[in-house]
Amino acid sequence: MKRRVVKQSNPSFDGRETRRTAKKQGAPSRPWVRWALLAAAVCVLVPVAVFWLPDLIQHYIFVYRVRVPFFMDLSRPEDFSQNHTINLYLTPEEGISLGVWHTVPEHRWKEAQGKDLSWYQNTLNDGSPVFIYFHGNTNTRAAPHRVGVAKLLSSLGYHVLVPDYRGFGDSTGEPTMSGLVSDAVYLYNWVKARSGDSLVVIWGHSLGTGVSTNTAAHLVDQGVVFDGVILEGAFNTDRQPMPINPFFWYYWKFPGMGVLFPVPWAENKFEFSTEQLLKKMKSPILFLHSEDDHLVPIEVARQTYEVAAKAQSKDRVQLVTFDGSKGYLHNGLYRDPKLPDVLRNFVQSLLQRRNL
Repeated sequence: MKRRVVKQSNPSFDGRETRRTAKKQGAPSRPWVRWALLAAAVCVLVPVAVFWLPDLIQHYIFVYRVRVPFFMDLSRPEDFSQNHTINLYLTPEEGISLGVWHTVPEHRWKEAQGKDLSWYQNTLNDGSPVFIYFHGNTNTRAAPHRVGVAKLLSSLGYHVLVPDYRGFGDSTGEPTMSGLVSDAVYLYNWVKARSGDSLVVIWGHSLGTGVSTNTAAHLVDQGVVFDGVILEGAFNTDRQPMPINPFFWYYWKFPGMGVLFPVPWAENKFEFSTEQLLKKMKSPILFLHSEDDHLVPIEVARQTYEVAAKAQSKDRVQLVTFDGSKGYLHNGLYRDPKLPDVLRNFVQSLLQRRNL
């Protein structure tokens, strides 16, 4: 009798066959659906997070937590080749401490060795011009280009004070435009109380141009006029969207985001009108701008200059541009060999006006 051979089934094989059959009979697989859902979640959740978290908005606008190099000790300016500089902390209001570097003129560097804070404060009354430098967004007063500006001004025989805004560097607090202006007013008054009849010039770079113009306009309302103002790489919020942070590119990349969600920074306390502030200012102004500035186009700089010059006069407002082939971009003007003469001439013009 012939035995029937029964073929044993392979469980794993049968499982694959069952899945394959089900796949053929069921709905087709759509892996792109998962990616679409993920993209939709990113498009919705990220703008919502930015909109609802004021701290995140502050971090984007004032990128104050970016500190390079890490673990720096800002209380030791000598570690950053600032050899005739002292570190101090000022308290403009309760709970706020501002870290500030004061660099004396270079010709006093030997005399400055080992001196204490009181000696540095007394030097502000030695008749040398005093510069207060309000730096740009991100990083601290120890950034290389800021150290470069301080060294340049010191080499020209000027005092330089470079503060870190509240929340930046080792300064305490959280940054807002009103807070930054309040700190700037406090520092200016602190310097004036110690500098006697010395010339006091405000230099703002990038974000610092907004701080400088806001502060100048605020003090004009109180009858106080800066001796002179330098605006380097000045933003004009009336002519271009302020390039606050490179990560904001995503917001407008997705269609409908501007309709579904308000611009995260549109209804907060950081807005200001550059041109309205310039129209209120009464101080002589020197604009410095590189032709290859990648954040503020040179055309915007020229338009901004025209607004300020029309508000005052072209003998009180100057625009000095720098060769775009040098690669200075937004931060490198301090390296240009013609800048020392530009600064000397500006200071001399301020002294002449004072003596008229």
